[in-house]
Amino acid sequence: MNVKVGLLQLAHEVPGTEPIARHKREAIAKHTRWIHQAAQEGVNILCLQELFFGPYFAAEQDRRWYQAAETIPDGETTQYMVELAKQLGMVLIVPLYEEEMPGVYYNTAAVIDADGKYLGKCRKVHIPQVDAHPGHGGGFWEKFYFRPGNLGYPVFATAFGRVGVYICYDRHFPEGGRILGLHGAEMVFNPSATTAGHSDHLWTIEQPALAIANGYFVGALNRVGREMPWDIGEFYGQSYFCDPEGRIIAQGPRNQDALVTAVVDLDAIRQARQHWQFYRDRRPDTYAEIAQDLP
Repeated sequence: MNVKVGLLQLAHEVPGTEPIARHKREAIAKHTRWIHQAAQEGVNILCLQELFFGPYFAAEQDRRWYQAAETIPDGETTQYMVELAKQLGMVLIVPLYEEEMPGVYYNTAAVIDADGKYLGKCRKVHIPQVDAHPGHGGGFWEKFYFRPGNLGYPVFATAFGRVGVYICYDRHFPEGGRILGLHGAEMVFNPSATTAGHSDHLWTIEQPALAIANGYFVGALNRVGREMPWDIGEFYGQSYFCDPEGRIIAQGPRNQDALVTAVVDLDAIRQARQHWQFYRDRRPDTYAEIAQDLP
């Protein structure tokens, strides 16, 4: 079965000092134009970038950004995307800032089927708190904004295949990626915000390795541009898809708005798994120590 999949890597150009309402309004309008372009190109499943409706605000620690959070699925942005998915007949993966209740927030992605049905959400499990690379201010200070995800590693049965989502920093932890495979994922999307000089050398290593180890397709998505006033570095794009053998089959440009697409043959999953037999040969009876906390 062939499925056309897409990733949107887009610059957010509104200065971080502007009102939150402007950030959302302009980001949603820009993404809507590109979503329609994806529909015109026949994309079946489209993933938006991490925290798509604004800047990467975790470059600073400021409580005003709590106002950007919305409830899911009844929040305004999710409902807008539900109608858009239904109109275009396209599966949408929509990463948002989620408010569970006042004071409790998550880095979340909503998954919407091609008929507009809200299928569920996943929450970012691993939350970073690290400095940006040397020479730049700010950092990735997400513990100020996000509670660790508590929904596990769900897989969603869409009209075009079984989809898992692994958000940004999660990709550095192979355990959850394996669980997505055990849950039946055929395609795993990793919407991210990562900067040059910080992760470039990992970008095309980790996720092909994840694809190989688990025998599924991976869509690795990174936003683009420099976001002011923080300027923690260049969000460099270079989003890509890799197949179950870890081969990069499509890749976007560096630091440029782009729709990155690939046609994936889901039959390749069976072929790769029957060849490598990693699921047959895994030894969970020997892995107990990995689930133990540090002393």
